[in-house]
Amino acid sequence: MSLTRTFQVGETRVEALRGINLEIPRGQFVALVGPSGSGKSTFLNLVGGLDRPTDGELWIDGVELGASKEKALTEHRRRRVGFIFQSFQLLPRLTAVENVALPLMFAGVDAAERLERARVLLVQVGLEGRLHHRPGQLSGGEQQRVAIARALVGRPSILLADEPTGNIDSVTGREILALFRRIIEEEHVTFLMASHDGMVDEYVDWILQLKDGQIVQ
Repeated sequence: MSLTRTFQVGETRVEALRGINLEIPRGQFVALVGPSGSGKSTFLNLVGGLDRPTDGELWIDGVELGASKEKALTEHRRRRVGFIFQSFQLLPRLTAVENVALPLMFAGVDAAERLERARVLLVQVGLEGRLHHRPGQLSGGEQQRVAIARALVGRPSILLADEPTGNIDSVTGREILALFRRIIEEEHVTFLMASHDGMVDEYVDWILQLKDGQIVQ
């Protein structure tokens, strides 16, 4: 059934998504492109279990999220999904390795294991010399790499990113996109990314053009 998401804003009914029919194979790098208000962020929120569709079905790894209870959505977010934010959302008083390890604390992983998993991922994203630096001591590109490592630390099957290159320069943006490409191939994750960045064409497997809540190309 086609996926829809409608919001009521005052007396206005906003159709954020209007009849999305889509199947994405595992391990694909997919860019969602389109103007503001086209439905990109809404689609990511649905896949991430942060929101529910108004109508239609959304199946991920054999689970239909639209009919799932809140406990199942919480488990989906914790076990299957890694989020990468445009604004990085790192805690300023924690070091890079502590920021990356933080989600594992909430998952009940012991301190030694979570710090070791965080260290390995920071080395993987090229920050072996920045483990004990705080966000204010890191460049924008380095902060984004910390955010990527943090998204991976729970070993998700899906990565979601909303404008991940929006706050960094174009050279660093290319480095980050190349890093995404490498991570997908090494970790076999599915990556959905909303972007206005024209550079994504060179790195992704699919480009989905959205307009007014529909896939137009």
